[in-house]
This record gives sequence, C-alpha cells and structure tokens, in this order.
Amino acid sequence: MTPPNVPSESKRFDASDGIQLTGDCFGDSTNRPAILLHGGGQTRHSWSGTAQSLARAGWYAITIDLRGHGESDWDPKGTYHHESFRNDVVEVARKMSEPPVLIGASLGGISSLLAIHEAGNELASALVLVDIATRMEAAGANRIMEFMKGGEDGFASLEEVADAVSAYNPHRPRPKDISGLEKNLRLGDDGRYRWHWDPDFMKVDPNHEGENFVTPTLLDDAAASLELPTLLVRGRMSDLLSEEGAKTFLEQVPHADFADVSGAGHMVAGDRNDLFSEAVLGFLAKRGF
Repeated sequence: MTPPNVPSESKRFDASDGIQLTGDCFGDSTNRPAILLHGGGQTRHSWSGTAQSLARAGWYAITIDLRGHGESDWDPKGTYHHESFRNDVVEVARKMSEPPVLIGASLGGISSLLAIHEAGNELASALVLVDIATRMEAAGANRIMEFMKGGEDGFASLEEVADAVSAYNPHRPRPKDISGLEKNLRLGDDGRYRWHWDPDFMKVDPNHEGENFVTPTLLDDAAASLELPTLLVRGRMSDLLSEEGAKTFLEQVPHADFADVSGAGHMVAGDRNDLFSEAVLGFLAKRGF
C-alpha cells in the first residue's frame, strides 16, 4: 500500500549575490533539516520521492532549485562559477535552525562538498554525495553535456522530450504518463519546450580567473577536509562515477559509508528511488540521527 503524500509548501531562500532560490519544504519545520540539491540541468522536482520518504521518517526535507534552474533566480551576469553554487549552499545551510544534512547529486554534490570545505564541517551534520566524487569519467561527463546541448533549440512536444530522455536513459522504463515532464520544462513564446534552466549555464566565462568547473586538486583538498558523517551513493550502471572513482574517494575519506545502487545509472534517485531512499535513511539511522 502506497503511503499518503506529505504536504509541502514552496519557499524562497536568500542565497549569495542577492540571488533567491526556490525550495519545496516537506514535513514539520521543527524537525531536523535535510537539504537536497539536484544536478546540473535538473530541478528540485527530481527529489520529490526521497523528500517524501525523509519527511515520513521525521525529517524536514527541503528540495532546492539551484541558481539558474527551475524557479530560482537566474544569475544577472549569466556567469555560473562553482564558487557561486558553493556560496549559495553555505548561505542556505546557515539559515537552518541547526546544521542540515546536505544531500547533493552531481553539481549539487560538488557544491555541498565545496561548501563544507569553505565554511567548515560545522556547516552540516552529514553529507550524502550522489554519483559524484573527486574523480569523474570524461566519457560520462561528455554524454551529459551532449544531452543538455541537445535541447538548446527546444522540443516541439512532450513526446519529443520523452524520446530524448529515453535515449539518454535507455535502462529506465518510459512512463505511460509523460505530463510530469512539464515540471522540468518551460514553454517559450515560440511554442517550444526547453529545459528549465538558464542557457548561459552552459557557457564558459573567458574572463573568470578560475574555471567554471572545479579542479581535481580542489576536490581532493575538500575530500581530505571531511570529518562529518559521509555517504557516497553510486549508480551501479553509472558512466560518470566508476568503481575506481568510488574507491579513490573512499580511500580519501576512510570514514565514509558507501552504497552501490543496482539498476541505476547517473540519475540514481530517478532510476531507483526506492533503493536510493533506503540507502540514505539507513545511513542516517546507522549514524544515530
């Protein structure tokens, strides 16, 4: 029997640079907070199943649209540097009633890791990295980039969107009802659907002293600084985080727990939300939360 849905409410959160982020809040606000941060090109809706599970387990689960994504503000300068995403996580986490659990997939995971490195381990009570670590496979990263670029000109219908998603995730059953895809899309004046993120997100800023994307050295330093409870979740079919990449991270963070989710690729929470949610809740229970 499917448990009833936990009601949620949408809120706006002050982040860095005057940016405001949109979040959906599930559960009792007096409970311990958990912040869920999606990957690049996604929206907060990718977490709804896990947020429901967390709320039913007694957590205050907050799913956040990253800057330039979903209903959050776009960067007025159109420059999406890793420092900006990091600073947003720091600002939102500091506004919680107590240090939250940070659960981040891909870009959301990197931003969470860097936020803890920047602000200190006291920023969060625990960290869950979802199919992202300090080593990434170039082929998998390139496939993600090609998928995102493939939608720049938009789609004529939801059927076209569903076809694109199925081509990228051939192991995931195509849903019979594709109307749910609309939450991740915006309908333009030209009648075409586009992914719900700022097109400038994909551009590299030639005037930025660093890089839009974080360097391996910085990721290594951030991993080495982790002292709080940490869980690395990998999709067993992932082409972005390999077994070797996961092993490297676990050597860097020897106190970290690890879950390898069968039947899942890079989009772990979307591919096998049941197993993913079980892994997160089991880790939190094991660590005494």
